[in-house]
Amino acid sequence: MNLDDLSTIKQLDTLNMLGEIDNLPAQLEKAWKLGQHQDAGHASSVTCERVLISGMGGSAIGADLVAAYVSKVCPVPVVVHRDYNLPAWARGPETLFIASSHSGNTEETLDSFDAALKAGCRVLAICTGGELEKRAHSAGVPVWKFEHTGQPRAAVGYSFGLLLAAFARLGLIVDPEEELLEAVAGMRSQQERLRADVPVVQNPAKRMAGQLVERWVNVYGSGILAPVARRWKGQVNEIAKAGAGFEVLPEADHNALAGTLKPSEVLSRTFSLFLRAPSDHPRNRLRSDLTRKTMMLEGLSTDFYDAQGNSPLAQMWTAIHFGDYMAFYLALAYGVDPTPVTALQDFKAEMKASK
Repeated sequence: MNLDDLSTIKQLDTLNMLGEIDNLPAQLEKAWKLGQHQDAGHASSVTCERVLISGMGGSAIGADLVAAYVSKVCPVPVVVHRDYNLPAWARGPETLFIASSHSGNTEETLDSFDAALKAGCRVLAICTGGELEKRAHSAGVPVWKFEHTGQPRAAVGYSFGLLLAAFARLGLIVDPEEELLEAVAGMRSQQERLRADVPVVQNPAKRMAGQLVERWVNVYGSGILAPVARRWKGQVNEIAKAGAGFEVLPEADHNALAGTLKPSEVLSRTFSLFLRAPSDHPRNRLRSDLTRKTMMLEGLSTDFYDAQGNSPLAQMWTAIHFGDYMAFYLALAYGVDPTPVTALQDFKAEMKASK
């Protein structure tokens, strides 16, 4: 379709995913401010030696982003848990367990929440309500509640902003408000070139989406952009209903780079995207450039995105926002509604019926 045809965009985007993406900078800022007034309860009463964040899908991505951002400044390990139960080391009040579930009904997260209570962890819940809120109130666990009626993937600003506020409020990191507000400003500045009313010739997100039609997409990132690569992959899956994968540098240069020969029919329909940022480790930046060069010499299709902003947090969030727009325009190019995820909903219903 014509990505500049606003009337067709409105017809296809029945649940206003574009509005969610347009509003992401405001959502991130709102989440941070909301987190300044939440009750941390007993979660702040004991010295923390480790943090485990449980979540799935869009909620887990927010946790991934926080874990990557705080890795160089937080004195304790931060682990994201995408599964049932708990790791054996997650025991006692020295473990801060955070259950993050958009709906509050994610079965894996609820299972981990119950396990954390039994293990004597300090517990905090972040959700819009649901069963998680009920169980947390029943157990006397603080609940950081937010309002959002859309898809979990469209609430990444909430899942990240509230988690970041929790880390700051609990003294695990120095207050990052100045950098966060800079990130919001950077998103808004970049957004002026990405909005739907900006034509293809001036809109880099539309042009990138056009390159990806009928291609399998692989996204590469390192450092703070490693979880962003995963976010781009997930957005291509859920918004465009298209196949995608992600790779993390430098690890990809120890295995994935060898897979540039076979099967040639598949590789000829593959497109690799490289996320780059000024905050990249210089050796990883070199790896990114050389990896892309190697692929191009093999005749494979590639492109890159340079994150905007002066700080790592700004670079992380401008990259996230660009990827959301790109995936939205790819959905339009495929002629699919960007919001519904029927396959996921049907699968969850089948899982629930099998209990």
